[in-house]
Order: sequence, then structure tokens, then C-alpha cells
Amino acid sequence: MDVTVVIKVTSSNRRQQRNPVMEPEEIREGYLVKKGTVLNSWRAVWVVLSEDGLEFYKKKTNQSPKGMIPLKGATLLSPCQDFSKRMLVFKITTEKKQDHFFQASYVEERECWVKDIKKAITCLQGGKRFARKSTRRSIRLPDTVNLANLYTEMKDQKNGVKELKLEQDNRVFNHCFTGATVVEWLVSNGQARNRPEALMLATGLLNEGFLQPAGDLSKDGAEAGEQTTFLDQTKALYYFADSGFFCEGYSSDEDVLLKEEFRGNIIKQGCLLKQGHRRKNWKVRKFILRDDPAYIHYSDPSKADDPLGSIHLRGAVVTAVEYVPDAKKYDIDGNLFEIITADETHYFLQAATAEERKEWIKAIQTVSKSGK
Repeated sequence: MDVTVVIKVTSSNRRQQRNPVMEPEEIREGYLVKKGTVLNSWRAVWVVLSEDGLEFYKKKTNQSPKGMIPLKGATLLSPCQDFSKRMLVFKITTEKKQDHFFQASYVEERECWVKDIKKAITCLQGGKRFARKSTRRSIRLPDTVNLANLYTEMKDQKNGVKELKLEQDNRVFNHCFTGATVVEWLVSNGQARNRPEALMLATGLLNEGFLQPAGDLSKDGAEAGEQTTFLDQTKALYYFADSGFFCEGYSSDEDVLLKEEFRGNIIKQGCLLKQGHRRKNWKVRKFILRDDPAYIHYSDPSKADDPLGSIHLRGAVVTAVEYVPDAKKYDIDGNLFEIITADETHYFLQAATAEERKEWIKAIQTVSKSGK
């Protein structure tokens, strides 16, 4: 299967760059979980629906989309029951018969997306030309590049990239390798003419999910969202997506969960950005707020609803904040709020909009005052 990877470069904010006369109007935006186009991995992405297409970004703050789905001639299926263990999935099939699967956090959220996407498709059926005018410059890998075949060669036990056990930051990473090793292998095996070209190939493999970041440095690079998300460095660690990789060390979410926490009624749910406990990076988490007892649980939206942790809200204080330590490092700014529990544990979160932040704060305040 031939895969064309588009890596876009820009120096200005995508919203500032659009001409309101020339560019399609943004209809809806927010977090959804998307299935990979090559591998079966699901990841939370920031999705922007315009009049003529759906763009998806690794992070809300990224200036360049990871991909774009044209809606002219497309069809939408909802609910989509292709995945027995996943609920709230809808499918978009493009005019070229390419399927794209998205998963919402709750029923109302899915219905809002489905309604707006169907409306956009219907508008395009009148013959409106699909075109996106942009001054952004694109860099494409050659059409002849087959990332799936390249990945198979890299995994060859005799001639491929060697999987090692590496130690870093008091942790042991099993079945992994460095970014520099990947780049050197691509050049030495004639897959790339030079290191910049090899770096572009490695970035394509990373963006398509064939390679995964293992350590803090490589994860920070992957979350940066710029052209060179793959790092040609000896301290940046990666692993094959379907390998036996595992890390011996701490987890960023160490809360102990009790069954009684899930007894309460669901008051509010949705995706927010959350700052990690140990590493101060930010990740998309699905939050479910319950009353009596007053708890808010969070999970990885791309996986099952098994919570990673919980926050006991009885006696907690929640307030809007304008500054969070280390947030600027990860390009996190605006719509921030903080939960301080009764035992003075601090949690920092970011909503997508000011209105959403206001709604979450109000709901949490209500539960924290009345919950047990």
C-alpha cells in the first residue's frame, strides 16, 4: 500500500493566515479520537471542520495539520459498529473510497459533529468546487515511497534496526533504539541520500504510527507538531509500534482507584488537556465528573474507559488561572484552570474555550460543595 506523507511548514498561526474571503469558514472544532490510516492505533487529535473538509492536528496549538479529509462526494455513517469494543464511532468515506474513523467522548458530542458534517457534505453536493487556497508551503515524500514496506525492512532481524535495552533517567527501556540509529540506518541502507532526507522519512514513519516515541525527549519532539518531530539524536529513544517494548520505571499517573468512586451520577464529561504529575507535559484526557461521592476520573480517550486516575473533589477548590508553571514550554496558554484538593494536591487543566472552562469550573464547584 503506497502512503504519501505530507509535512507542512509554516511560520504564522493558521487562524491568522486565513483570508476570510478566500478560505472556507470553520464550523466546529474540538478533540476527537481518530483511527490511524495504516495501523490500528487510535489517538486523540484536534479536529477542525470547515465548509469543505476536515483537518486534524496532533495538538490544538499546531500550525500545520497532520492531515485533511475532503468532504466533497463523501458519505457519513453514524453510528458505525465496525469496532465491537468501541462506542460512539462514526465513519467518513471520501469520494476516493478512503475510510476515516472518529470516536467521540459521549453521545451528544458525536451527534453535534455528525449533524454539522452531514450539513457540510450536503452543501457541497450543489457543485461547489473543493479547493483550499493557502500560502503554506508543502514538502512531500515521493509517491514511490512505501512506508509500510520500509517499516518491514527496518524490522528485519538480520539487516534491520537493532532493538536494544537502554537506560535513561533511572528507567530501563526494552526493545528500543535511538533516533540517530534510525537515520544512520536509512542512509547506510540506501533508503535516503543524506541525513535530512532520512529525517524526513523517519518523520513520516513516526506520523503514520510505525515508530513510537519512548523517552521524555522523543515524546517532547513528537508533541511539538512541527516538521522535524523525529529527532536525529542519540538520547531520543523510539520503538517499533508492534514490538515487545516496555519500560521499567514510574508511571505519570499513580492514583489508586476504588470501586465506590464510580457510584455517583455522571454530571459532565468531555476532553481536556491535563498536566502530568511527574513530567510536566500535557496530554489529552477524557474526564468524567460524578457526584455523591464527588470524584472526577480521567482516562486516555484513545483507549478503553479504564481510568488512569481520579481526583477527590470534596472540599476541593477550583479556580480559573492565567499562569501555570512550565505551560509555556509546551505552548499551552489560555483557558487554564486549577483544582486544589483538600489534601492540597494541585491539578492543572486546559479547556478548549473560555466558555467550556466556565462550564467545567461551575460543575466542579457544585459537586465539590455537595459531594461526600
